Amino acid sequence: MRRRLRVLMAALCALPLALAAAPSAHAADPTTMTSGFYVDPNSTAKQWVAANPGDGRAPAISAAIANTPMARWFGAWSGTIGTATGSYVGAADYADKLPVLVAYNIYNRDYCGGHSAGGASSPSAYANWIAQFAGGIASRPAVVILEPDSLADYGCMSQAQIDEREAMLTGALAQFSRQAPNTWVYMDAGNPGWASAATMARRLHEGGLRQAHGFSLNVSNYFTTAENTAFGNAVNAELSARYGYTKPFVVDTSRNGNGSNGQWCNPAGRRIGTPTRTGGGAEMLLWIKTPGESDGNCGVGTGSTAGQFLPEVAYKMIYGY
Repeated sequence: MRRRLRVLMAALCALPLALAAAPSAHAADPTTMTSGFYVDPNSTAKQWVAANPGDGRAPAISAAIANTPMARWFGAWSGTIGTATGSYVGAADYADKLPVLVAYNIYNRDYCGGHSAGGASSPSAYANWIAQFAGGIASRPAVVILEPDSLADYGCMSQAQIDEREAMLTGALAQFSRQAPNTWVYMDAGNPGWASAATMARRLHEGGLRQAHGFSLNVSNYFTTAENTAFGNAVNAELSARYGYTKPFVVDTSRNGNGSNGQWCNPAGRRIGTPTRTGGGAEMLLWIKTPGESDGNCGVGTGSTAGQFLPEVAYKMIYGY
């Protein structure tokens, strides 16, 4: 009842603003509809701590990582996607908390990188999947990070493939606008070391950014919050100059406590960053990648698969060594 009263008041107070806002704006702010961010009760860090209570690393991993609000990633492994997102957002709604979800199933995912290759079997299969994803959330408050790397991963793609990808993203945004009115959707914009601000602004705009709430930076990467804030501001300067609008942005701070050493795939010596909260020069600082989860068979995660929880990596990341 407490949340529902806040929902009604937020919607009523926002109504005059909604009439004057851009078509992509939602009437309600999901951060005002909830009392803080949701801690995923079934994250890989939580699962490892529960399965290894006698491990000497467990108390530190539990305190510093497993009990910090972070995103849950959804893809082909999630089963019936509408049921999966509906169950997750429903549990968060019941707890009066704001969930962060990552949609990670676009056709030809990680086409040029390869470490996280996969995704839907066709553009039409993706359209169906993302429609069900949004439908599962429905009117409950949520934050969605839309397809990490999808706009930065253009290096080996043909123009036809780029056009195809942008159409999938635009279609996804339309589904959220139609079915999930209290969800803030952020299009992923890579990181400061991937593409220039001018290039990313163009790709965001061509991918449908006007329909999104904003864009996300540094997902699964290590650049400092200051570096990402400067890059986000530069992207907005380009958007303003070229297209006449700007957007809020969020930064993944889960693993950026020591900044980047130039490597992206399980580099050594990284550290957890600022826990999830609003502000910090960006609209929100979020933990989108779980610290300790592998980026793939590389670096200090040699022999692992992408998404596998590596307790020793997590433990060292707490202390920065």
